[in-house]
Amino acid sequence: MERYGLKRPLPASLHEVTDPSQGGGDDANLARMGKKAVLRRNFGLMSILGFSCTILITWEGIATGGPAGSVYAFLFVWSGIATVFVVLSELVSMAPTAGGQYHWCSMLTSPSTMKLSSYVTGWMTVIGWQATYATSIYLSGTQIASMVTLTHSDYVPKAWHMTLYSYAIALIGLGLNCIGGKLLARFEGTILILHILGFFAILIPLTHMAEHKTAKEVFTHFINEGQWSSQGLSFFVGLIGPVFAFAGGDSAVHMAEEISHATTYVPWSLMLTVLINGTLGFSMLLALLFCLGDVDKALNDPTGLPFVGIFLQATESIPGTAVMASIIIVLCFCTSVGMLAAASRQLWSFSRDRGIPGWRVWSKVTTSNCIPTYSVVLTTTIAILLNLINVGSDVAFNSLVSMSTSGLYLSYMTVSGLLLYRRCTGGILQRTSAMQGGRDAETKINTAGAQLVWGPFHIPGIWGILINTYSLIYMFIATFFSFWPPNNHADVQSMNYSVVGTGGTIILSLLYYYVRARKVYSGPVVEI
Repeated sequence: MERYGLKRPLPASLHEVTDPSQGGGDDANLARMGKKAVLRRNFGLMSILGFSCTILITWEGIATGGPAGSVYAFLFVWSGIATVFVVLSELVSMAPTAGGQYHWCSMLTSPSTMKLSSYVTGWMTVIGWQATYATSIYLSGTQIASMVTLTHSDYVPKAWHMTLYSYAIALIGLGLNCIGGKLLARFEGTILILHILGFFAILIPLTHMAEHKTAKEVFTHFINEGQWSSQGLSFFVGLIGPVFAFAGGDSAVHMAEEISHATTYVPWSLMLTVLINGTLGFSMLLALLFCLGDVDKALNDPTGLPFVGIFLQATESIPGTAVMASIIIVLCFCTSVGMLAAASRQLWSFSRDRGIPGWRVWSKVTTSNCIPTYSVVLTTTIAILLNLINVGSDVAFNSLVSMSTSGLYLSYMTVSGLLLYRRCTGGILQRTSAMQGGRDAETKINTAGAQLVWGPFHIPGIWGILINTYSLIYMFIATFFSFWPPNNHADVQSMNYSVVGTGGTIILSLLYYYVRARKVYSGPVVEI
């Protein structure tokens, strides 16, 4: 035991390690993956469910797109993201660490390719999460500017106004994330209530007061605003809206080291999140489409937000519209708080394993509140700097939306493909088989070079293979079309530059790898 530097003995059997019902199960699971428990486990099932649900804000962000196209695009994305969440749930049940995708890549791939593949996967996740957080505070700032425009008709928002609003959102989120204790967990649990009640607070007056369109208009009327050669191509290009509505699905994964009973609670939160948010999101989408009113008037609303135009046509009241829209704004702000937590934990974990320049600083955890404060501050700083792009070009900043999707989805695709290979070749032991084998408690599992063992959440047999395969097909389609411009006649101003941002960041990370990182990065560090 002394050679691992353990301060207390590990459980005597694998059953004790993987059984979340036992008090020390979470820390023991980390120990079996070679990691020390340094963060406090303040989250339970309800608080992490609130965290996951409010980060996705699916119903709050779904009010975009043509009628019929939006309906079928949402159903396609919902089915696809559900299978992705199943795969993520299986993986986090095996290895509940804040690192998530790059740790799973290191344990699933071959030893010869482990270092480079896990390093690149880690950077794709960094790209996705940093871009997602920067986008979230920008959208919140845009919504604040829109509310000022709604209530003060003489107000003309400037690009730098929205940047300053986003800075205010970022600084408030920074404060909430740095306080520590159970504040963040209680905050997220409370927001779950607002997330659900807010849905009905908007749905009921909207459907009651608005004039309704026919089912034929909602389910058969397609819009090809991008002037693509076919409606089918327009459908796939338009997927970015509902795809982004489910962005950040792996948020709970990166909080795994702060969750009690992580091997079961994180999978439960992921699956309940896709069920709750998918149901609320689809319901709100149908309500908005049936209550759409004048489509052109809504799309060209002075606030720049179509859902505000829909609310105003329905209520014919600026105060009423402001109240309804404020619910969405508050929830979007709350989303940014959780996104900062998830993005900073992923950055902290990758720094802990020496994958980020300056990793010695960003991997520190402040002893007073057991929070990776330096990574929280760095993530906030990156988001603030990225929001400066909007001052020069809102088109360039809009590419961050696609970057967040492509970065995260590429990391999902990597680990999903590796998991499919492992499950088809029989490289993962069943938990019962491993327990009957009487494995020594000090033996590492589910980390680089160690034996793979399924966690408590597992879809066995052919169903697991089919779900895994469909998730890969869906992610390939979503990622491929995330790089496309919004219309068929793109120019310098309307081009989608996300492929440049994503590809450029990966190239820079590879340059850093061959210059410096390959000498210090060797995959997940075995700390004990």
